[in-house]
Amino acid sequence: MKIRPAEVSDLDEITVIYNEAILTTTATFDLEPQTREERLEWFESHDERFPILVTEVEGHVAGWASLSRWRLRRAYDRTAETSFYVKEEYRGQGIGRQLKQAIIEEARRLGFHTLIAGVAQGSEASLHLNESFGFEVVGTFKEVGNKFGKMLDVTYLQKMLD
Repeated sequence: MKIRPAEVSDLDEITVIYNEAILTTTATFDLEPQTREERLEWFESHDERFPILVTEVEGHVAGWASLSRWRLRRAYDRTAETSFYVKEEYRGQGIGRQLKQAIIEEARRLGFHTLIAGVAQGSEASLHLNESFGFEVVGTFKEVGNKFGKMLDVTYLQKMLD
């Protein structure tokens, strides 16, 4: 298993992983699978300051993690939102944990002060993983997303890096 910066050549596998999450989990509130072009726009919105990392297993992308802008206003420049997704066949093998650790280390290296994670109801494994890395619950928005015929809460967690 190798964690490295994502490349455009990884985009098809990243898209498959994300679309799998759209269709089978509450990890994202997107409802329709995305095209390669839509994911390319997302990919290009990331840069050296807001990287995407992938975990490679036997030459294939098994998961990815990213730092994304929390808000567009410049006062938020030292805050980032973390995300990670693992392909279903690789879940439960520690890949999510390794990706989370790597993206936190990357955030420290880049000088971020605060990390945010939003976890939807039904994603308890993600909630526990974030908490195991020192993310603390700061609040829950009640019934803000409608997925799989249910109104779902989103819990926000925060980790201070400085």
